[in-house]
Amino acid sequence: MKHAFRTLVLAGVLACPVAFGQTLVVCTEASPEGFDIVQYTAATTADATAETLLERLVQFAPGSAKVVPALAESWEIGADGLTYTFHLRKGVKFHSTNYFKPTREFDADDVLWSFQRQLDPAHPWHGLSPRGFPYAEAMGLSGLIAAVDKLDPHTVRFTLRHPEAPFLADLAMGFASIYSAEYADLLLKAGKPEQLNNLPVGTGPFVFQRYQKDAQVRFAANPGYWGGKPKIERLLLAITPDPNVRLQKLKAGDCQIAVYPRPTDVPKLKQDPQVKVEELDSLLVAYVALNTRHKPLDDVRVRQAINLAFDRAAYLRAQFGEGGASPAVAPYPPTLWGSDPDLKGWPHDPERAKKLLAEAGIEPGLKLSIWTRPGGGPTNPNPGIGAQMLQEDLAKIGIQATIRVYEWGELIKRAKRGEHDIVFMGWVGDNGDPDNFLTPNLSCAAAKSGENQAGWCNAGFDELLRKARASTSQDERAGLYRQALAIYQREAPWIALAYPKQFAVLRLNVKGFTLSPLGSNNFSRVELHP
Repeated sequence: MKHAFRTLVLAGVLACPVAFGQTLVVCTEASPEGFDIVQYTAATTADATAETLLERLVQFAPGSAKVVPALAESWEIGADGLTYTFHLRKGVKFHSTNYFKPTREFDADDVLWSFQRQLDPAHPWHGLSPRGFPYAEAMGLSGLIAAVDKLDPHTVRFTLRHPEAPFLADLAMGFASIYSAEYADLLLKAGKPEQLNNLPVGTGPFVFQRYQKDAQVRFAANPGYWGGKPKIERLLLAITPDPNVRLQKLKAGDCQIAVYPRPTDVPKLKQDPQVKVEELDSLLVAYVALNTRHKPLDDVRVRQAINLAFDRAAYLRAQFGEGGASPAVAPYPPTLWGSDPDLKGWPHDPERAKKLLAEAGIEPGLKLSIWTRPGGGPTNPNPGIGAQMLQEDLAKIGIQATIRVYEWGELIKRAKRGEHDIVFMGWVGDNGDPDNFLTPNLSCAAAKSGENQAGWCNAGFDELLRKARASTSQDERAGLYRQALAIYQREAPWIALAYPKQFAVLRLNVKGFTLSPLGSNNFSRVELHP
């Protein structure tokens, strides 16, 4: 699943070890980019916003991609697939904080505000997002949604311009989160719109308390949560980029959950009687985007040569060990419907790579940059080693690559602007639909918005995606996606690296935590036992 954001540092943030009891401390891998989730696409940001503070009309059932009710109790879909009518849950309260006291409950006005802000250029908040609305833009929602109408205070209808098979599941994604229109109006009148990103308000199971950049995010349990108050009183996300340090803190008792250990550490962790390891085959893909906006990466022969040069098998062994991931071929794992079992990955063939470069007129000594991040996460457990391995393989075919390391938020911001040549990235499926891997990452709309880090735009590929989204037949959609994958493979805008497994390490007193195949982490059902 990315723009520098304004941060809020408040006095009184904990500077000493955290007392446990009813405080759940999670050692997480990176800072959130901000708290206005519609501006961002990183999984760490979603965990700190969409999984804690904000909610959507529908949500995914724990541990699955099944769509279930959330802020909408029920819904009907028109026979033509063009209308979605949602019946809103009554009695839902927005968070009451020291910076906002709501005077009314959640209703249809909040739903309209949340979507019209992203879709309507005339909306007073539309131009106030520094990063735009990456999901809405990459998915072409302004061209899909014809209208969002309030039928009564607790009924909302979406009207589409054409059928869109994944639309209901799309509404369970973070960008579809519902905000308080009352809070937004107050901020606009006060001339403080940036506080929507710094001092968030939602309806979720936790209430925002404070954030210290690159250190921690604190939340309190929402006592009036419609789904029942969480079992823990406080949630603290301890930002710990180094996976070794995350494990050290876990074993020392400084946190009770450590997310994304290095897969190479997992076998030993499974033998440790002091901890337990959660493991799941998730909808993740690790990849390297080749920026087709930069010459000579606009030449397919050069991109193919880079794919042939990289020794993926060695990379997988170094990064994921035995069983931590499977080699990637396509932009999404083969466990997802619509995959093509006959699609073959690029072999490791440096001699063929040299011939392709010669055909493209590339002399030895071509200079490129490889961008990566510090620390490590599920799709890139050891960024430094991965970048060095690619650098060494490129050197063998005459390409001189320089490695540049940027903090995660800075990396995403710069990559969106297309400053990189080659960048290590990863994606976590948001809704269990193949379109979620293809449209946000590889479509022409995503290239225009900058979320497609390859900057690759292929009209034939785009048309296949459009047809697939409009079809109600999963078999027909799967066939169209297989055609699209063939174009992707031939054009080589990525080096597809791995389909990683997802891991988390827990202290023995943690109960109720469930890994999601969608890569999100929700802590609202966690209990701490003595």
